[in-house]
Amino acid sequence: MKKILFGLFGLLMMQSCSKNQLKYPETRKEDVTDTYFGVTVKDPYRWLENDTSPEVKKWVEEQNKLTFSYLESIPFRDALKKRLRELWNFERVSAPFKEGGKYFLFRNDGLQNQSVLCMMEHPDAEPKVILDPNTLSPDGTVALNTFSVSHDGRYLAYAISRAGSDWVEVFVRDLKTGQDLNDHLLWVKFSGLAWAGDGFYYSRYDAPGKGTELSSQNTFQKVYFHKLGTNQEHDRLVYRHPTEGDRMYGAWVSRDEHWLVLFESKWGTRGNALWVKDLTKSNDKFHCVAEGFDYENGLVDIQDGFLYMITNQDAPRYRLMKVDLHSLPESVKSELVPQKKDVLEAAYLAGGKLFLQYLRDVKNVLEAYQTDGTYLHPVQLPAIGTVLSFSGEPDEENAYYTFTSFNYPTTVFRYNTKTDSSEVWFAPRLDFHPEDYMVEQVFYNSKDGTRVPMFITYKKGIRQNGKNPTLLYGYGGFNITMKPSFSTAVLLWLENGGVYALANIRGGGEYGEEWHEAGMKLNKQNVFDDFIAAAEYLIRENYTSPKKLAIMGGSNGGLLIGAVVNQRPELFRVAIPQVGVMDMLRFHKFTIGGSWVTDYGSSEDSVQFHYLLKYSPLHNIRSGIKYPAILVTTADHDDRVVPAHSFKYIATLQEKYKGPHPVLIRIQTSAGHGGGKPTSVIIDETADIYAFIYKNMGVVPFVAHQKAHQ
Repeated sequence: MKKILFGLFGLLMMQSCSKNQLKYPETRKEDVTDTYFGVTVKDPYRWLENDTSPEVKKWVEEQNKLTFSYLESIPFRDALKKRLRELWNFERVSAPFKEGGKYFLFRNDGLQNQSVLCMMEHPDAEPKVILDPNTLSPDGTVALNTFSVSHDGRYLAYAISRAGSDWVEVFVRDLKTGQDLNDHLLWVKFSGLAWAGDGFYYSRYDAPGKGTELSSQNTFQKVYFHKLGTNQEHDRLVYRHPTEGDRMYGAWVSRDEHWLVLFESKWGTRGNALWVKDLTKSNDKFHCVAEGFDYENGLVDIQDGFLYMITNQDAPRYRLMKVDLHSLPESVKSELVPQKKDVLEAAYLAGGKLFLQYLRDVKNVLEAYQTDGTYLHPVQLPAIGTVLSFSGEPDEENAYYTFTSFNYPTTVFRYNTKTDSSEVWFAPRLDFHPEDYMVEQVFYNSKDGTRVPMFITYKKGIRQNGKNPTLLYGYGGFNITMKPSFSTAVLLWLENGGVYALANIRGGGEYGEEWHEAGMKLNKQNVFDDFIAAAEYLIRENYTSPKKLAIMGGSNGGLLIGAVVNQRPELFRVAIPQVGVMDMLRFHKFTIGGSWVTDYGSSEDSVQFHYLLKYSPLHNIRSGIKYPAILVTTADHDDRVVPAHSFKYIATLQEKYKGPHPVLIRIQTSAGHGGGKPTSVIIDETADIYAFIYKNMGVVPFVAHQKAHQ
């Protein structure tokens, strides 16, 4: 036993301590420059933006060949993958929700690549499969994106995504026969499906040019009505802006099909307008109930001619409003629940009451109110954590919610709105003992003195001796809150003696719009400072040390990782930037990137250009710097953050960094930004990431010990 373990550990240490012998693929450079306000910026790898060219495809193959050769050489990689499959293999069920007089939920038997949509006559009936995305492709790369059931319960309109793309195709299934109709809609993206009568409303773009489907800019989104049994070319145009291509639209129809609500947003702004149309009047037009793009206006529901909405207008932590639709075209609003100290995240109508979901120091609380805004009582949640969903009907007694935390596997509860009592409706069974793990929330000071929260999770019994493998995760943008949740992937890290930390840095929505604004545009450096301070806290408090600290983040979080690695490379041993926004000067030129100027600003503005250039991950890679080991992850069908960001970043890093640590890119084929990713692909990618981290920390995970003992 000792000899086997020494062999594994000795091999690992020799590999991690030896000079880097990797020979990176040669990446051709071109003499390409741009001039921004008198500043010349080189872009020698711009040819990598052409993701469909044969040369780029060959480059991808060569990079993957090197990366997977490296990963395959790690002796415990297969053991990690095997253990992940064991951990992942448990049944998961969503909370039931009512549509068209029927109840629906998603089920996954554990290792199914995609969850299955089921229908029930009532919540305690045996679920019947009505749509199994696993049958749509042999490798699980076709995923259900969204769906909607007609109000009479007869038809299911559903949208599928292929290979992770944001583009979806829409089909219609007859729920009586289980067969699809001939209806087939294309070039739909960022759209709901809202039924009204014999058809539904949806949003789409004009068809992109051939070969540019995954990279060309998406502009002039329009709302259409599709009538069942007709060709898409005959769909009725409902709304478009004739001159402004930076507008985006979404449609919603009330359950009584009386009201059509239109959401309108604009690139570069933080909010949205709300428009309402009376569908019972043939000549009615859209009436604005929330104008402009400075504030977020979220629809809760429409009941008895009153529209309930959440807004941050004059309330950065949000408040609940009611709009009297009987008074149209005048928009008469009243405040039901004013802004509080806690952030109002969501509101629901159920059982004749309103239920408001708040965020208190990044932990959810739920409160019940009368529909006139009178406070009733708190709803007792099972632990400190997160309410992932809440579904109920305005006139039905029972509602359902899902609850989770770092050490609380996602569980479905049935809640009686009359008696204010919850009972477990579905609890997963898996190889996990919550009492073995500790979750603590700490607060630390950032560079400017701002108090920032962070969750730290670990297995009980570890010592704060500075030697624990630690994974620090962050996001910090777009008003998105990173809340406590159970993760099978994180569980593997924890059971192998690792510490997992989640930093709730500025730019997110943890404390409302003010917290968001503190990490936007010319305040973006605050985000990086907060994350760096989180790492310093973990080191100072002896949870870990720079040699045992890995950092990870995806999308906007990938930008975060790229930026802090450039600014403080000595703090980290390993960095995993996933599908990151790495080129801050050109991000707005691809797909939906133009809408991100809301958070980032734009290189087309002279002041913002200089600020972006100062932290852009791609443009701040320097020669002579001792970077940590870096594994970039992206996908060939990512049409949200196009893979060119990661391609150009790694090409530059491989060119300029000459140190001993590997700097590699893992490019997943037939996958996108992350949505709908098959379970098998998630397991493979997670095993590769952990194997890379452990190897470059010089750590042998416990699963390798177990394999050696066997």
